Amino acid sequence: QGENLMVLAEATVALAEMLELKADSTGLVEGTVIESRKDKGKGPLTTAIIQRGTLRKGCVLVAGKTWAKVRFMFDENGKAVDAASPGIPVEIMGWKEVPSAGDEILEVESEQRAHEVVAWRTYVEQQERMKRDVEVIEAKQKEHRMDYEKKQQKLAHLTWRQRKAVLYKANKHVMFSKPKERTEMDKNMLSVIVKGDVDGSVEAILNILDSYDADSECKLDIIHFGMGDISETDINLAEAFNGVIFGFSVKANESIKQLAAKKGIKIKLHNIIYKLIEDLKDELNSRLPPSVVENTIGEASVLDIFSVTVGKNKIPVAGCRVQKGLLDRKMKFKLIRKGDVIWRGSLSSLKHHKDDVQVIKTGMDCGLSLDKYIEFNIGDEITCYEEKEVQQTTSWDPGF
Repeated sequence: QGENLMVLAEATVALAEMLELKADSTGLVEGTVIESRKDKGKGPLTTAIIQRGTLRKGCVLVAGKTWAKVRFMFDENGKAVDAASPGIPVEIMGWKEVPSAGDEILEVESEQRAHEVVAWRTYVEQQERMKRDVEVIEAKQKEHRMDYEKKQQKLAHLTWRQRKAVLYKANKHVMFSKPKERTEMDKNMLSVIVKGDVDGSVEAILNILDSYDADSECKLDIIHFGMGDISETDINLAEAFNGVIFGFSVKANESIKQLAAKKGIKIKLHNIIYKLIEDLKDELNSRLPPSVVENTIGEASVLDIFSVTVGKNKIPVAGCRVQKGLLDRKMKFKLIRKGDVIWRGSLSSLKHHKDDVQVIKTGMDCGLSLDKYIEFNIGDEITCYEEKEVQQTTSWDPGF
């Protein structure tokens, strides 16, 4: 919970001094990427902590699936340095691509060796991805096979004409919809693209989104994430998935904004993470169906019961007194007996003495009959109410 962190840090430092724990400043360099970003003038940059060895200009490094020949290094003040020893944060320039935060940095003997390591890691990742894809495909095939067998069992006792009618009805909405309309059918889904200025920012946002636990209300689908300003590719991808683009500390130039407006794509740009998450929650809320709530207009008690003859029919009438609010004949009504609602509907008549009226106010007596034959009991309660649609809000709590 973030308590006593300074005490823990001081105890750790004291213990390290007692045990004389020191990093080895000789040998090949090892370290960890803390943050990475792209700079227009300097290209890909990483902030790293050296854990072993001494980093110098010209060192060849590998991190993740990219490598670097160190051209320049900068300290926390942006001043160029020639070497970085263990425990010192340093910004490294010379990467071919941007590595990810948390990647391990290893020094290798040569650029050729760096190429070999990156190629091997890329190959291993591709093999693992292919294995996962095969597993997903096999699981989907098994699921489809089970669904098919269940459908076949349900159709087994039907004639071929009946089967054709059932299948047509089941697939009608898909056959007669356009691709974009099919996407819009599932309104309880929010597809998002996340863009950030640096790798650490994107990772922080994704960690928050990992806590999303309200799929039963609205499914949250992260279709793409990455670093850099909003691009035309992002717009096209959002259009394909009917998605929303969220950007943190990035920009969208005027042509991109115009393209997004033309295609009806929302771009949400923020410089504060919790503001971005609040905006995302608003998008989730907008996709939830409204809930219907009852707003009580008035309440009355049944004090007497009698009947009137209309044609050949006897109509039950309740003599009531309004206890709270008012009774408005245009509104909806419900009859409550011993706590249970036994009828909902409209009034067929509302009278004050012998006059038909529209409204009866607090403290006034009235006679009323329902749009359905129901016998009243003395002590019954009549409630006048209206139904209102209220926008639901997501139950997801991101923690702030």
